[in-house]
Amino acid sequence: MSVQRLVAHTLQQIARQDVFQIGPESSPRRAAALVHIAEQYGFEYGETRRTGHKNTLIAVLMYRDARPEARAREAATITAHPQAGNGGTVPGMRPGSLKPLPEAEQAVALAKDRIMFDAMAQAADKKQKLIAWACCAVLPLILLVAGMPLGALFGGAAMAGFLLAGFKIGAVRRQKIAQRLTEAGFVPVRDEHGRTRFLRPGQQLPGHANPFAA
Repeated sequence: MSVQRLVAHTLQQIARQDVFQIGPESSPRRAAALVHIAEQYGFEYGETRRTGHKNTLIAVLMYRDARPEARAREAATITAHPQAGNGGTVPGMRPGSLKPLPEAEQAVALAKDRIMFDAMAQAADKKQKLIAWACCAVLPLILLVAGMPLGALFGGAAMAGFLLAGFKIGAVRRQKIAQRLTEAGFVPVRDEHGRTRFLRPGQQLPGHANPFAA
C-alpha cells in the first residue's frame, strides 16, 4: 500500500472509530510514524502484538484519548492539516512520506521503542518460551528415531544454546529500551496479564474492549 493510501486509511479509521488497529505491519519504524500521526489526532498508543506467519508482523492498538488536552490537540491538527489524507501535509511527516520531520523524530523514536518493547516482551513470555523449547526438542527426537544419537545430542545442544543466547540478547535489548523510555518520562506499570507496559504520566491503561485480549 502506498504511503498516501496508508495515511488515508489510518485517518479514515481515526474519524470513524474510538479503537483501531495499525497494521499488520512488517516495519516497526513505519508503524511508529503512523502511531505519531494518530496521536496528533487525539489518540493514544495502546499496545503491540506480534501476528502473521511465524509472528513476523506487528499490529498496534490505538484508542481515542478522552482527555481535554487530547481533544485540543486533535482540533489544532485538523486546522493545521486540513488536506491530510487527500495529498496534503501530514502532521510530523515529510511530504509524501512517513519520514518524520526533525521536530517529530524523538516522538517517533519513542513510539518505536514502545512498539518494540511490547513485541519483544510477547516473544519472551512463558507461553512463547515453552513453544520454542518444544520446537527445540523436535529435532533431537527426529534424529534419534533416524538412528543418529550423536546428531541428536549435538543438534539438541546447539539449538538449546541458540535459544538461550537469543533470550539473553532479547532481555538486554528490552532493558535498554526500558531505560530510554524511563528517561523520557514514561512510567512502567503492570497490566491485568502481568505484562510490563510503559505509559505517559497520567495515562491510564485502555478501558475499551481490547481486540488483542487473550
